[in-house]
Amino acid sequence: MSDEQAPRDMPEPSGNQKRRMKSASRLYAVQALFQMEHSGTTADKVKREFLDFRFGAEIAEGEEMIDGDIDLFTAILNEAVNWQARIDQMTDRAIVAKWQIARIDPTLRALFRAAGAELVALDTPPKVAIVEYVGVAQAFFPEGKESKFVNAVLDHMAREARPEAF
Repeated sequence: MSDEQAPRDMPEPSGNQKRRMKSASRLYAVQALFQMEHSGTTADKVKREFLDFRFGAEIAEGEEMIDGDIDLFTAILNEAVNWQARIDQMTDRAIVAKWQIARIDPTLRALFRAAGAELVALDTPPKVAIVEYVGVAQAFFPEGKESKFVNAVLDHMAREARPEAF
């Protein structure tokens, strides 16, 4: 729901709710980036679909998806597209030799691009970005080792992108 659609009497979200909305935005951004790559859809078209049909959508009887932070979602998508070449190069350097970004799971590729956007172009503290995207990896791969892989790759990327933070 955009600001212009929001009822004027809606209360301001609590601090915890704002954090949950940001976390949801990161998950949605990974899904959107995956969808863009998989379908060849533009960022604008995917963004519109997510904002119109996914944020706050009912997924089961009486169960709704959490609204995301629209500004963060939009910024992640835009910056992931703007900085994709640099982010992919950083990811390649962080992955063991012989495992280039083109060879990894497309969900992880989308995750690294979303996280890379925050590390390269947004003000998110690197340690926050790492924790948040490890959580996203756990949501997509609840029984796998991917979250440890994501943690290691993002730590390397963060140290390259923002060495002053460590």
